[in-house]
Amino acid sequence: MPTAPSSQLALVVLARDEARCIARCLDSARAWVDRMVVLDTGSTDDTTAIAQACGAEVHHLPWPDDFARARNAALELADADWHLIMDADEWIVSGAEGLRDTLCTPMLGVVCVRNDFDLNGSTAQSHAWIPRLLPRGVRYAGRIHEQPVSPLPRTRLPLVLGHDGYTRARLASKQGRNRALLQQALQEAPDDAYLHYQLGKDCEIYGEHDAAYTHYRQACIRLPVGAGYRHDLVVRTLHCLTQAGQLDEALSNAEALMPDWVDSPDFFFTLGNLLLACALRHPEQAQAHWLPLAEAAWQRCLEIGERPELAGSVAGRGSHLAAHNLAVIRAGLVSWAPEAATF
Repeated sequence: MPTAPSSQLALVVLARDEARCIARCLDSARAWVDRMVVLDTGSTDDTTAIAQACGAEVHHLPWPDDFARARNAALELADADWHLIMDADEWIVSGAEGLRDTLCTPMLGVVCVRNDFDLNGSTAQSHAWIPRLLPRGVRYAGRIHEQPVSPLPRTRLPLVLGHDGYTRARLASKQGRNRALLQQALQEAPDDAYLHYQLGKDCEIYGEHDAAYTHYRQACIRLPVGAGYRHDLVVRTLHCLTQAGQLDEALSNAEALMPDWVDSPDFFFTLGNLLLACALRHPEQAQAHWLPLAEAAWQRCLEIGERPELAGSVAGRGSHLAAHNLAVIRAGLVSWAPEAATF
């Protein structure tokens, strides 16, 4: 049955020392929600004052060393018909005008989070699809990278959030925090594929490609059927094998996985980088074998085009990033040095 038009929608935000960005978050959402609830977990800067000036209800909780516990405490405080979950370093980019129209069917609303990160001196963007619109009663589980637990169907919404927490400056400020929580959570659930995947990402972010691959491999072994992060896991695994110099294993994995990802520009872009690395390792075979294969992989990216609906997809791999790599290859500008293995 349709939800009553009077259903209340509350923004729910966890925050700690987010004076840099909390106003951006709240200002982007204010017009689309009925209330804004911020749960501060121990700020020592002006986060609380800024949030209150933006019109948010601010509550306080000593940090429980558990994101699910903090999220659930915030949801209890909000106690609305629907909750829009955002982090303080996120903001609404587009699609909010349709939010009210979605409050008519029990579901978990999945939104696109556009993550900014640094790539070769400029800002690139990847896409994650995460349940963020939750009806009353849904709660989280998981010490870190927590997930809502509910049998309700997950429905993708047109809402797009921006997120700048993965830029180099932001990562430097929180290095080690997530790692400790992930390791603790993995001790409690050593066979959890999602925790291995997230720990692999944390290692990869900081350039620890061998360690990242170790966790990605464990995630692949334990991957549940229908896991929404499979595409991202596959691409990241291939990338880390290449960066770690395990080219033969990377080639074997790519060959086995290719039939599943014939329409993924991210897969073929990463495959092209692997083939270039093979050319750099075997320059005597480069012109006759490896470089034509790399060129074909990046050409396939352009044929597919952009696929932002794929989990973890990086903007440009189906367009300008692939075109740049093709131009370098075709102009004969590849330098036979290890640094050239990554564009």
